[in-house]
Amino acid sequence: MRRLPPLHALRVFEVAARTGSYAAAGRELGLTHGAVSRQIAALESWLGQRLFVRVGRRMAATPAARAFAAEISLTFDRLTAAAEACGRPETTRVIRVNAPSTFAMRWLIPRLDRFRAERPDTEITVATVTTLNDELRGGFDLAIRRGPEPWPQHRAVPFLEETDTLVASQSLLARAPLASPEDLAGRVLLATETRPNDWTEWMRAAGLPQIRGTRRQVFDHFFVTLQAVEDGLGFGIGPFPVLDIALTDGRLVAPFPQIGVARPGYFALTPYDADKTPSLKAFVNWLVEEGKSATVRR
Repeated sequence: MRRLPPLHALRVFEVAARTGSYAAAGRELGLTHGAVSRQIAALESWLGQRLFVRVGRRMAATPAARAFAAEISLTFDRLTAAAEACGRPETTRVIRVNAPSTFAMRWLIPRLDRFRAERPDTEITVATVTTLNDELRGGFDLAIRRGPEPWPQHRAVPFLEETDTLVASQSLLARAPLASPEDLAGRVLLATETRPNDWTEWMRAAGLPQIRGTRRQVFDHFFVTLQAVEDGLGFGIGPFPVLDIALTDGRLVAPFPQIGVARPGYFALTPYDADKTPSLKAFVNWLVEEGKSATVRR
């Protein structure tokens, strides 16, 4: 008969060692500082040795405790995988993804059939936010945000880099061709309230002074601006490789692709207390591989 340590105490200890403090572990697990301390004390009593020592005003894991926590984390992963493998094979696994609207519409959703082909037992549901500044509240298994940001409660995996450049519709370029960036003088420039510096930064990258005679039309959301660009209402600034499909389909044209402004890349964020199922890990790995493929195609 196996003599196992208290399993709840093991879970609390793993989180405390990983996050580096009792307070952070309490926030992740929804426990008070005292409850975390009691669970770790119970585990220390069972093991017969200290796992944390006081360093200044906080408790820090000992080297042996950090190694022990790493083994526990791997064991929890194996236990989760075994439980999923033992479950009903016909059961569909659902991954709830929270992503910015434009990114979801233009990059993620058009590619989801590829993931479904690899994991037919997994369903991806997508909820969108209108700005990248929306708080990371609960209700999702994975969030996609552009970084860099401090995400202390989440594991952040970078998977896609982004560059902004000039975009237009084929019909607009047929009516008003551009031989050089200076030809934007007198044209309609489409912009977004939530991305106020797009044009200023692109013009700086193009080596342009302030262009006279341009007219600006500003929309509230970026996906509305992109639709206006596709409809031929004016010129816009768009992110690649997020817009690669629109470029391939001919809905958009990038007249000067060599002139670009690098933007913070996208990260897959998984809460530390989320169930690290094989399906979720497979989806994160798929995002990374898709991001690599997009970079190579560019």
